[in-house]
Amino acid sequence: MSTTDADQPSQPDQAGHSPTAPAAPGSAARASTDPRSRLVALRSEIGKAVVGQDAAVTGLVIALLADGHVLLEGVPGVAKTLLVRSLAQALEVDTKRVQFTPDLMPGDVTGSLVYDARSAEFSFRAGPVFTNLLLADEINRTPPKTQAALLEAMEERQVSVDGEPRPRPSPFMVIATQNPVEYEGTYPLPEAQLDRFLLKLVLPLPERGQEVEVLSRHASGFDPRDLASAGLDAVASPADLLAAREQVRTIGASQEILGYIVDLVRATRDAPSVALGASPRGATALLAAARAWAWLSGRAFITPDDVKALALPVLRHRIELRAEAELEGVTAKAIVTGALRSVAVPR
Repeated sequence: MSTTDADQPSQPDQAGHSPTAPAAPGSAARASTDPRSRLVALRSEIGKAVVGQDAAVTGLVIALLADGHVLLEGVPGVAKTLLVRSLAQALEVDTKRVQFTPDLMPGDVTGSLVYDARSAEFSFRAGPVFTNLLLADEINRTPPKTQAALLEAMEERQVSVDGEPRPRPSPFMVIATQNPVEYEGTYPLPEAQLDRFLLKLVLPLPERGQEVEVLSRHASGFDPRDLASAGLDAVASPADLLAAREQVRTIGASQEILGYIVDLVRATRDAPSVALGASPRGATALLAAARAWAWLSGRAFITPDDVKALALPVLRHRIELRAEAELEGVTAKAIVTGALRSVAVPR
């Protein structure tokens, strides 16, 4: 389902900027011991390397706080890989990239047992999934068997190799990408796997001014393979992230807000153009994302605006349209927008 760049969480009206959550300078964040200041600072720090993708940056921070995974959709060349590498450097975590292809095997992702002739024993060689931020590039180009191996790592917090479970690192987030244009030779993700992604973020092509800024940086010697030379520093750590997650869990939600979330999710199922609406997991995902945004914004409780801001990126990939509706040009975005208009907002 293709959507436009207006669907992103860079503003909480779309899920990102807020007057109450200013981007903190990197130096101030390093001096602060407050996890919120440090997590907010990630956005401005990543902006030193990535231009025009504030929405996606905010979405990734929200997913980290909610301990979720992200599906990125965008044409090649919109800085998806650079975005993930910049996030990893600013957060002081490890990252790996896997190019998913039709011949990729599950063991190429999870790791495998290798025979050591010297010791006459098998030893485990860890795959790229044993990292903190895994960029699964073009995940829909690999067969379902390999997709399923990644799903276990995403959902079960472990990887099974030769029947033995092995815990994955923490924090751990899968950032999977899809090309919205080329669908030939792909294996569309099943609904069960799409439902495991907390957010679906769409990376737009940059506007003219942003594209000029990109060229200006490259003309001044910017090297995307050397982020340190761009002045990108670590402004937060895994310990800050864990402390932030503990604080996010304390964010309150009234019964009215909980009812509002449930009504929004149920509204996606009742639309006549929908074959399969968002599941109860979609409701819990919307609650988790809204909590993370409320915390980033400096509030101790969720407001209806927090829910509205995250509804589109949380719900759109969980909606399966009827074939005739797709032919008529109906989109998942239209379904979510309709639900937001029809469901009464609690006061």
